[in-house]
Amino acid sequence: MNLNRLAAREIWACICRKRYSSRVRTRNLPMAVVCLVVFCSFPSANHAEVPVYEVTPVESTIKFGVDSSVPIKGTFDKWDASIKFSSSDVRTGVLEIEIQADSVNTGSGLKNDKLKSKDFFDVKASPTITFKSTKVVQTGPNTFNLEGDFTIRGVTKTEKLTLTDIGKGSTSGSIAGTMAFDRKDYGMNKSIPFIKIASRVEVNVSLKWKRISGPPPVFQQ
Repeated sequence: MNLNRLAAREIWACICRKRYSSRVRTRNLPMAVVCLVVFCSFPSANHAEVPVYEVTPVESTIKFGVDSSVPIKGTFDKWDASIKFSSSDVRTGVLEIEIQADSVNTGSGLKNDKLKSKDFFDVKASPTITFKSTKVVQTGPNTFNLEGDFTIRGVTKTEKLTLTDIGKGSTSGSIAGTMAFDRKDYGMNKSIPFIKIASRVEVNVSLKWKRISGPPPVFQQ
């Protein structure tokens, strides 16, 4: 009988201890939640700042030219460009350019109209010309090859933009790049009457940039 009473007391004591422990955990739960929220509100030390660039269109240009019996050279007057980084490594940079095709300006209304037509840019069906880099390879202290998706007339192909960055480590500078493509690869097979036009088109990009926040990009060399 005494043994049964002793066993009952031990069982009751165990139950009481569990209840007390449960109440302690319940009381401490709100504080744990608060600590978790506070911890998450602080930025992680592992997420370092990245360079933030801004392109200045007023001081930048996008030009093109094609060899022909009558010079065909011009600019695009309306476009947007951005340079974005996902880390401080310069190779994570992504260059995006969007050009309004109908802003082509050769200095000649006749040439402009021809380039805007279905035979060339076909601006009504494809109002924009775009380039978005997908790979950055540093080839020298401040030179790069950018592979990217180039879209014109609704056709997208991989092209290479070779560029030089001027202003390494500073808060402002510029990039100058050249890309050449075959116009016939994009369906521009026609010519202009009485004018012989080469297939190779060269695009020259000169973009003035400003680093508005973050550290300067880290170059490999």
